[in-house]
Amino acid sequence: MPVPLDLPAWQQLRDHAQDTAEEHLRDWFKADPDRFQRFSRRFEGLLLDFSKNRIQTQTLDLLLELAQQAQVPENIEAMFRGDPINTSEQRPVLHTALRNRTGPALRPASAPASATVDDAPDSASDSASEDERGTDVLVEVNRVLDQIRLFASKVRNQTWQGYTGKPIRTIVNIGIGGSDLGPRLVCQALKPFGDPTLTVHFMSSVDGAHIHPILTACDPETTLFIVASKSFTTPETMANANTARDWLLAALGSDTAVARHFVAVSANQRAVEAFGIESSHMFEFWDWVVGRYSVWSAIGLVIAIYIGFDRFVDLLEGAQAMDDHFRTAPLAENLPVLLALTGIWNSNFQGVESHAVLVYDDYLRALPSYIQQLDMESNGKAISRDGQPVSWATGPVVWGGLGNNAQHAYFQLLHQGMRRFSADFIAPVETPDPLGQHHDLLLANCLAQSAALMQGRTEQDARAELAAQGLSEDEQDALVPYLVFAGNHPSNTILYRELTPRTLGSLLALFEHKVFVQGLIWNINSFDQWGAEAGKQLAKTLLPEVQGRKPVGAYDASTRGLLAYCRER
Repeated sequence: MPVPLDLPAWQQLRDHAQDTAEEHLRDWFKADPDRFQRFSRRFEGLLLDFSKNRIQTQTLDLLLELAQQAQVPENIEAMFRGDPINTSEQRPVLHTALRNRTGPALRPASAPASATVDDAPDSASDSASEDERGTDVLVEVNRVLDQIRLFASKVRNQTWQGYTGKPIRTIVNIGIGGSDLGPRLVCQALKPFGDPTLTVHFMSSVDGAHIHPILTACDPETTLFIVASKSFTTPETMANANTARDWLLAALGSDTAVARHFVAVSANQRAVEAFGIESSHMFEFWDWVVGRYSVWSAIGLVIAIYIGFDRFVDLLEGAQAMDDHFRTAPLAENLPVLLALTGIWNSNFQGVESHAVLVYDDYLRALPSYIQQLDMESNGKAISRDGQPVSWATGPVVWGGLGNNAQHAYFQLLHQGMRRFSADFIAPVETPDPLGQHHDLLLANCLAQSAALMQGRTEQDARAELAAQGLSEDEQDALVPYLVFAGNHPSNTILYRELTPRTLGSLLALFEHKVFVQGLIWNINSFDQWGAEAGKQLAKTLLPEVQGRKPVGAYDASTRGLLAYCRER
């Protein structure tokens, strides 16, 4: 794969960044009244304004050339075909197949005839024709979708009943990482479309302070637990599932109650059955579904129950619409590509190390955490796709929150601090909860903050404001240093007309594909997560030592000291 530092466009971008280093965004806006039109794009109900990045026409041309030299178009097509995207592993990445509602059957070359993708060897059987390969992928996806449709309907129409014959009124999704963040985000975001007679909880942390209030709020006779774990061995998820099962059995008094109050989203049928869940109530997903891209799979079962299967399909179709745009639109008109390229420009040529996701929509309050996992677990890598250490910046630190609240917290640092950052401002034009001028006030704050971060405030502007207030020159001299801030901070603004299931699907797919394109240009594999496993493995070793069941091992002095303190109880 191409090494980015060796690409001609990379070198040209480096020179171009030096040439424009002293220029200011506010001057570019003053000089170019058409800047917004040239640096904004639309897709269905989404508007992407990237004009507040420190880019010019030459910058964008060089970035687009970088994408060509990094073979972005070829790799986009390869991903949609189901070809392996990394030289060290042959597993295809097919989360787009999960929302492939209208496209042709997916036939990845890595899948032999009459086999699902996760059963496939490293290469296709020589005897399998191109038309035969991978024919089971969409068949399996649609089989599970039909299973979800039937089960969600039973819970919603109250024909699925608990052990004592009462209908289900509370759903508890037990999962962590991608098995929690995605469905949690979607259920919160689409609450206006949810069944008001259903209560949904998400149990992820093993902290008893998290679990206890959830169980206390539930009625064991009317609660359904969804245990979401591909392997059905995830330590946190299984610890919580076992606690929930013990709680249920203590209340209902019979092991047979488990089958009426627990279902599983997993690929491990044997472990699911051993837990007490019937295999017919296991909703399958596959090895080619990476956790942080799994909300479109059976991991979305809780979504389908809460908002209804038809609206879950709307979510999938919104994502597929963005897939089609990403796959077919020219790079210069392609929203995920443009979002990725401005991020590359900021991270690798503007010295930006962190990226804030600032949401002006309370329904999307979980989006910063979702994007944080999507981006940092995907592109927080220091090893290239061919196994070599990288010497260029890869994924930034991603953080953020509700923008209006943040204005009274960390926006002081954004405006006048010493750190270099970029930001996404995300907001709806319309709200499902019109209340006086509240939404107009929210939008005004969103637009004002992005403008202020770009413009800054000059000494001349500050003096003019103070003079208008009647302050003397001496009084102005004392206050001006505190009122000047540099501006020139890059940001994107993403607006959407209203937050519907289809819009949300498109928005999430937009960020998925942005992350993929950046990984391609950085020559890293966005679909593995070896680093995330290190701490998990050590935790397994430490658990019996924390509990005092084993002597303390040969750790560093800090870990030994902390263990000793924990064992004093």
